[in-house]
Amino acid sequence: MNPNPNKTIAFIGGGNMASAMMGGLLQQGMNAANILVAEPFAPARDKLLADFGVVAHESINSAFTQAALVIWAVKPQTFKDAALAAKNANAFNASALHFSVAAGIRTDSMCAWLGTERMVRAMPNTPALIGKGITGLYARPAVTDADKALIVSVVSTMGTYVWLDAEAKLDAVTAISGSGPAYVFYFLEAMTAAAEQMGLSAEQGRQLAIATFSGATELAQRSDESLEVLRQRVTSKGGTTYAAITSMQNNEVAQKYVQAMLAAEQRAKELGDEFGGAE
Repeated sequence: MNPNPNKTIAFIGGGNMASAMMGGLLQQGMNAANILVAEPFAPARDKLLADFGVVAHESINSAFTQAALVIWAVKPQTFKDAALAAKNANAFNASALHFSVAAGIRTDSMCAWLGTERMVRAMPNTPALIGKGITGLYARPAVTDADKALIVSVVSTMGTYVWLDAEAKLDAVTAISGSGPAYVFYFLEAMTAAAEQMGLSAEQGRQLAIATFSGATELAQRSDESLEVLRQRVTSKGGTTYAAITSMQNNEVAQKYVQAMLAAEQRAKELGDEFGGAE
């Protein structure tokens, strides 16, 4: 679904994630004149104008009352002050839909700060910057199906998405896919280091590792078979892959990875507590 090119969308914050969404919206036919941005840093405003032809404002002003959708792409620690200031200034139309990509802040807090129940919260990941991300989405009960379709028109410009039926599950999404790119890079680092120990150059190791990950994930994406079956197809008993997998199993690598992601989920819950507080 393409966004209505004449519907005004406001971004609070004009950083990388906001830029990824803006670029996607413009490619889908959104008019640059219908994109409002509040961005306090002049270099970021200049970049938005140069890259997208979007004129960004230093702060939220009366023009933002036109916005049908307000996208919050600010740092979590600045969200509360910005939201309270906007609420006190009646900066947004009461019917506006709000969409947050700020990590850690729960919708209870955001809705209280903004004085609205029309809120969708998202957890994207960094591959969204190249249109290859996946975003977890949770909508408050006041959000309609039409609202969700509008959110999808924005999020789909960054990749795929998953709707969740409980906000608490966003902590799991944070642990799996939000933080997940770092796990992949970590494993790629290890593969590259191993390649160097075996006599290959760092660049050869990097090339082999990245191509292997890319190809294997694409194969998994296209296959109807389970991940376990795909793994077993490569693992002939007594062969080289068997030796590697057996070593990993003996060292409880899978269990350690699960523990790591559970630690990330716990930290996501803690961040929600830290950034919350609706007073």
